[in-house]
Amino acid sequence: MKILNSPPRSDWPQLCERPQLPLEFLESSINNILARVKHGGDYSLKEFTRQFDGAELNALAVQPIEIQKATESLDITLKKAIELAASNIQKFHRVQLREIQKVETMKGVECWRKGVPIEKVGIYIPGGTAPLFSTVLMLAIPANLSGCREIVLVTPPDKQGNIHPAILFAASLTGVTKLFKAGGAQAIAALAYGTESIPKVNKIFGPGNQYVTKAKQLVNQEGVAIDLPAGPSEVLVWADETATPAFVAADLLSQAEHGTDSQVMLVVNSTKLAEKVIEEMQQQLAALPRNEIAQQALLNSRAIVFKNEPEALDFINRYAPEHLIINTKNADEAAEKILNAGSVFIGNYSPEAAGDYASGTNHTLPTNGYATVYGGVSVESFLKYITFQKISQEGIRQIGPAVEAMAEAESLIGHKTAVSIRLRNVKP
Repeated sequence: MKILNSPPRSDWPQLCERPQLPLEFLESSINNILARVKHGGDYSLKEFTRQFDGAELNALAVQPIEIQKATESLDITLKKAIELAASNIQKFHRVQLREIQKVETMKGVECWRKGVPIEKVGIYIPGGTAPLFSTVLMLAIPANLSGCREIVLVTPPDKQGNIHPAILFAASLTGVTKLFKAGGAQAIAALAYGTESIPKVNKIFGPGNQYVTKAKQLVNQEGVAIDLPAGPSEVLVWADETATPAFVAADLLSQAEHGTDSQVMLVVNSTKLAEKVIEEMQQQLAALPRNEIAQQALLNSRAIVFKNEPEALDFINRYAPEHLIINTKNADEAAEKILNAGSVFIGNYSPEAAGDYASGTNHTLPTNGYATVYGGVSVESFLKYITFQKISQEGIRQIGPAVEAMAEAESLIGHKTAVSIRLRNVKP
């Protein structure tokens, strides 16, 4: 990890860049996959599964017996951990459900807003080097709470054509209605267009690598809704002399092990602290099973020294991290000044790993700077809001003249007439 001392603001745009594949190669490759699945359906999906996952599949759908065996085979300690996490996630997300509030904007004019569940949602769960069963909890629980009629889950199989048992257990625990063996951009295509086995959905959720993210963005341009741009994972740790270097190092490595295209950033107030953290990282890295992945990710990572807090804060808000850990003496006050971040972890004992799994907040978050305009997934992500209004005779008498005047000023006489004809029929 390279240490940079007080870089000028002119360098900040470059420092905020994330590692990416060349856009032209990425987009053409994904468009090819989307087109093949759109026209080839299940056959193309099986071909891609053979090519990318090394698995031969007779059927894409997960059978009930597979879920039963997975549940029976899963370690009891892991089961209890998943159940605890599910309980916390449900508690946090349940309070996001809103009661309908009717507002009388003026006498006889009543307006309200009602959240209606999206009928069919698709959930993408990454597999590959790390089967993210925690993401099942993060997406299926709010989908279930929202009342979505159909929750379709897709995830890549291993070389034997099996899904990790923890993914299947989490799916059965959280109300997933249909499960399929499909991964990568081809799985996003299946959810967007539908195949013989996999139903077309209205909105697609779930994180993934750059291929998955680009596929989501491309089908979004065709009218399929997506949750948010959630690509390779990232964390920024803001620390000072009150932080424990070992904790900071562990937080950085916990994110670096996600994938070679992950990015970790360290913002500190002294070179000495940066050096301590890097030294601690090297020691911990040696014992990390996924150290090769983490080392590759660290090539895209930086430690930046800012002598004063306002400048550090400006840089962090400019970077807009997916995960932000504030490990400073005034962490609570500093957190109040954060404008752009997916999820914030405050204090020495708030590791990002807790949010990834079990604290209750959602870990499906905006990356690549999109935290400037997006928030993380919530119950509302699975709802669409419809507005209603009901106007009585008294109400049309009260509001009608204003509508007539505005419609006439815009030369929309039909609009004016729709009110005038009613006013002439209102009882005095």
